[in-house]
Amino acid sequence: MQSTFPDSQIAPSVILTGGHLRFAGKEVFQDLNLTVAAGRWTCLLGPSGVGKTSLLRQLAGLRAEDGEMEGTVAAGDGAPLTGRVAYMAQQDLLLPWATVLDNVLIGRTLRGEPVRPRDRDKALAFLDEVGVAAEASALPATLSGGMRQRVALARTLFEDRPVILMDEPFSSLDAITRRRLQDLAVHLLAGRTVLLVTHDPMEALRVGDEILVLKGSPARIEPPMTPAGDAPRQEVRDGLWPLHADLLRQLGADGVSA
Repeated sequence: MQSTFPDSQIAPSVILTGGHLRFAGKEVFQDLNLTVAAGRWTCLLGPSGVGKTSLLRQLAGLRAEDGEMEGTVAAGDGAPLTGRVAYMAQQDLLLPWATVLDNVLIGRTLRGEPVRPRDRDKALAFLDEVGVAAEASALPATLSGGMRQRVALARTLFEDRPVILMDEPFSSLDAITRRRLQDLAVHLLAGRTVLLVTHDPMEALRVGDEILVLKGSPARIEPPMTPAGDAPRQEVRDGLWPLHADLLRQLGADGVSA
């Protein structure tokens, strides 16, 4: 399935100014400025507890799950971000009483929009792309964790927003499925402004146009890494292993030499 993004809806950059997260009296990050480049994939890495998920939620217009957040979030084109952002959390957040197909369509339902036959066809096409079309009439409780996450990805793709914020969307999948869905997401989200939070440096190198590392206390964003070539990249063909070692060093991994 080819998901095209209309030229009339250019995906904007997303700009955070003065980002500030305080948790249990500790400044997790402060005076943090970030620009997520328009129409490109930005990947954000960092150790646990550094505020990556909270930062993503702030960009999505959501409150922090823990702590207090401050800062200004705006689109680079000056238009409001409301209605232009799709957010995929670490948890699949599927409604247990709704079928797989209805979970993909839930955004339209919650907004009070009519669900037309073409919407169902589109949702089924995305379910087919992620490999769970056969489960369209099933309830989430009957699915494995990996299958549930694929349904959540299909729901995100169905929303067709210009800005996509994703929090470790592939982490619960087996290695082969994870790789396939990385490739698929790069293809289907071409032209969108994507920010992907991940703990996997190689995932970031495969799909990211720009890779950022958030580290320190209070946390700061390190200078970006920009892998050469078009995503999805291949480890050996595109020379990713030296970059992988560099990212591990930035993240403070022990035993990684120059």
